[in-house]
Amino acid sequence: MRRYCFTLRVRPDRLVEYAERHRAVWPEMLDALRAAGWHNYSLFLRDDGLLIGYVESPDLAAAQAAMAATEVNTRWQKEMTDFFTGIDGRGPDEAMQPLTEVFHLD
Repeated sequence: MRRYCFTLRVRPDRLVEYAERHRAVWPEMLDALRAAGWHNYSLFLRDDGLLIGYVESPDLAAAQAAMAATEVNTRWQKEMTDFFTGIDGRGPDEAMQPLTEVFHLD
């Protein structure tokens, strides 16, 4: 299993609503993420809008492609797009900025 980390930027005026939406993620979205190969997935949100995501997967590109093929992800991404800045018309799942791992304590 590989570890992946990424960033996005949530609009400061939408932070509360963004967090609320993630306290009630649709069950079918959770099922789709698991089936697509997303494991140990976490999101962390700073009060200035910086969003850090962490996920483990054998192959993140394959997991992202599997999610892109689902109807539930299409609906979720459409609803989430307006929460973000700097994604230039892309969906949040396409605009994630990957980070390079420089240290891991095993």
